[in-house]
Amino acid sequence: MNEYKVRTSSPEDTMKISEKLGMLAEEQDVFILEGDLGAGKTTFTKGLAKGLGVNRVVNSPTFNIIKEYKGRIPLYHMDVYRLAESEEDLGFDEYFYGSGVTVVEWAHLIEHYLPSSLLKISLFHEGGNNRGIVLEPKGERYIRLCEELLKNESISN
Repeated sequence: MNEYKVRTSSPEDTMKISEKLGMLAEEQDVFILEGDLGAGKTTFTKGLAKGLGVNRVVNSPTFNIIKEYKGRIPLYHMDVYRLAESEEDLGFDEYFYGSGVTVVEWAHLIEHYLPSSLLKISLFHEGGNNRGIVLEPKGERYIRLCEELLKNESISN
């Protein structure tokens, strides 16, 4: 399995990478975000939203579970942390196979609902504002997407 690693040294650098991902995104893309609290999942999503042309303020949907934003392509932002003890299906397929881009924070909690083809993005603290970002594409679409995204970035496989 391919794995791509990139490091950023500021929230702005993290947003720059995710904004580029948003510009490359297509309908039915699914991005799952993993990382400790404060690792940069919401910052990453803000950049992605900017790349999708979303003009609203983007914040964590912790209490709503799902927030929808209009842009070039709709953005469906999910935080499923509170579903850890629940078997409730909130119509995930409508989002994953709909007309937008879906971002899921804490996706391992709903693993059995996820599509087999997606991009897993893990963010790690590396001291100060430094972050490690690991991209794990599942499916040819996402391998090509990672290669395009990181074409001119400093990466390691």
